[in-house]
Amino acid sequence: MKNLLSLTLLVAITTGFVTENSYRFIKNDTFQKGEHIEYLVHYAMLTAGTAVVDVQPKAYTLNNRICYRVDVVGKTTGFGGALVRVEDTWRTYMDTLAFVSHRSFRHIEEGDYRREEVTDFTPLTNSAVMKFETYNAKDPANKPHDKGKKSFKTPDYAQDMISGYYYLRTIDFSKYKEGEVINVSGVLEDATYNLQIRYKGKEEVKTKFGRIMAHRLVPIMPANQMFSGENSIRFWVSDDKNRVPVRVEADMFIGKVVCEMRDYSNLRYKMNFR
Repeated sequence: MKNLLSLTLLVAITTGFVTENSYRFIKNDTFQKGEHIEYLVHYAMLTAGTAVVDVQPKAYTLNNRICYRVDVVGKTTGFGGALVRVEDTWRTYMDTLAFVSHRSFRHIEEGDYRREEVTDFTPLTNSAVMKFETYNAKDPANKPHDKGKKSFKTPDYAQDMISGYYYLRTIDFSKYKEGEVINVSGVLEDATYNLQIRYKGKEEVKTKFGRIMAHRLVPIMPANQMFSGENSIRFWVSDDKNRVPVRVEADMFIGKVVCEMRDYSNLRYKMNFR
């Protein structure tokens, strides 16, 4: 009886408490600290903006977990800047082993609109707290028009926009059949969603560095006023160990927008351009 009780206690500890209070493990063999990728955004054959994605060279600690910090800076240039000035910074602190967000940050400058936002996630309790303020750049007092703090529940292993992108890079797409769907739980501001991405097979993509085989992925978009149709966004991820997005196309209400890789450095592996 004593041995049975001991065995029962051991099973409860290993299958219950540990499972409920531990993180998943996802192997990262695709990118490394210090990775740098630049993109050009085109609209109607004109350069409309740039985007720079940096994995910072040092590690950070949040919720007693080691994290990557990834910064994405996007801004309009030339033709795009003439229409509306955009200079946004998005940042994530992403668990190096579980590939889940611990903190996300956004600084938005779009026209006169400004927004500062920080969301702290507690993945083990499926909860998050968002602090934010918005204001108008033309307001001489520079006072927030809207300011607040919101607590909300999150799905298991919720991703912000950036951590979700890096989570996708850990997936071996060669194991998927054409037409299969990949599900990612996400958070934007205080809203949660289940993003479905359909795998569309492999295609050869032309880039400024040469041609490369890539996996084609298509997010299944709900009806909305910004994008036209369910298949309105398409992106191509390199069919190599880096799994880097080399091209993105979006059919928007203003027309077709294309984002192409312009430069890169400190990738973990050599790209398979030819």
